Amino acid sequence: MAGFVQIIEFQTSRIGEIDALIEEMRAKGGPMAMRRAALTADRDRPGYYLSILEFDSYEEAMENSNRPEVTEMSARMGSLCDGPPRFYNLDVRSRDER
Repeated sequence: MAGFVQIIEFQTSRIGEIDALIEEMRAKGGPMAMRRAALTADRDRPGYYLSILEFDSYEEAMENSNRPEVTEMSARMGSLCDGPPRFYNLDVRSRDER
């Protein structure tokens, strides 16, 4: 398989606090299972964001999700959202990079 991507869509009026939480987790360091991560803002819907996480495999993503520090960050991030996040779990079928 070509990989796995998880997209987490959420709404928040507290994006500055989420940015600070992400920076705090980066500063702590530690192993990261994801290959690439991006936090994006929806231009058409203010206050809506998508976190796009790329992993080598679904299994690595699930192992990452079960790590205590990731579980803690997810709970803290969830408390900063205006509603429950929506998860998209996607198998990569093809890739084109330039």
